[in-house]
Amino acid sequence: MRPRLLTALVAVSTLMIAGACGDSTEPSSSPPSSASAAAFPATVGDLTLDKRPEKIVSLSATATEMLFAIGAGPQVTAVDDQSTYPADAPKTDLSGFKPNAEAIAAKDPDLVVLSNDIDKIVSQLGALKIPVLLVPAAADLDGTYKEIGELGTLTGHADEATALSTRMKADIDKIVKDVPARTTPLSYYYELDPTLYTVTSKTFVGSIFSLFGMKNVADAADADGSKGGYPQLSAEALVKANPDTVFLADTKCCQQSVQTVTARKGWSTVTAVKTGQIYPLDDDIASRWGPRTVDLVRSVADALAKVPS
Repeated sequence: MRPRLLTALVAVSTLMIAGACGDSTEPSSSPPSSASAAAFPATVGDLTLDKRPEKIVSLSATATEMLFAIGAGPQVTAVDDQSTYPADAPKTDLSGFKPNAEAIAAKDPDLVVLSNDIDKIVSQLGALKIPVLLVPAAADLDGTYKEIGELGTLTGHADEATALSTRMKADIDKIVKDVPARTTPLSYYYELDPTLYTVTSKTFVGSIFSLFGMKNVADAADADGSKGGYPQLSAEALVKANPDTVFLADTKCCQQSVQTVTARKGWSTVTAVKTGQIYPLDDDIASRWGPRTVDLVRSVADALAKVPS
């Protein structure tokens, strides 16, 4: 199974990947303001921090984006090998999919942020007295806003976190409302990789398309949820489902494009191919549930604006 697909399936604990490594200069910490200092002790769930963390290690690409978006970037001293945004994030060879407690501890963190408790890394870090916050893959936008708020609370940026969520909600609401409603819902196929792994409406990505009233052709392939919302379709089933639109979340990893999809054997009868309604997406934005979800929503809206009524 391709690395890009495994990244998209981060919520499934049995899936792991290894990513490319890189190093960056770690930014210096900024002193807490009196307002943020007064916000501590801060508690989220079972985790309480007595003071603002100044050495945060993020092993979640989405959490990294959230931390920088709420103004906690100067407190982040190391991020994992999949944290590609923002460009100035202090990227290292640490892995959130194959976490190593000793390597993490060597960064001397006062807070570690993870999206998954792989290999019981939370208890391993707990034994080393290192605080850990889990921010698992959100199921919907409410989950995203909740996690942004939790990170804001624990980093001394609660106000900034609230402001970010408020902006995201307003932007997304406007984008969705500006797309004219259709009498007949458009169907879509969302591709994670060329072997036809996809998502259902029950995933975070599916919830985004549901905002536009779209119908997911993959839902029947995981009706009982046994595949975690990430079924693999057969070419025959996909062609038979005949989606009106195709969205490609494998343009970077797998070099998929309008041209490669159009050239697939047997796909010439698919409505999306016949009408040219094939839309490449940015893999990273399409696989995360953080602040740039607004960009994903906008990409879907822009695509729908091109589909004839």
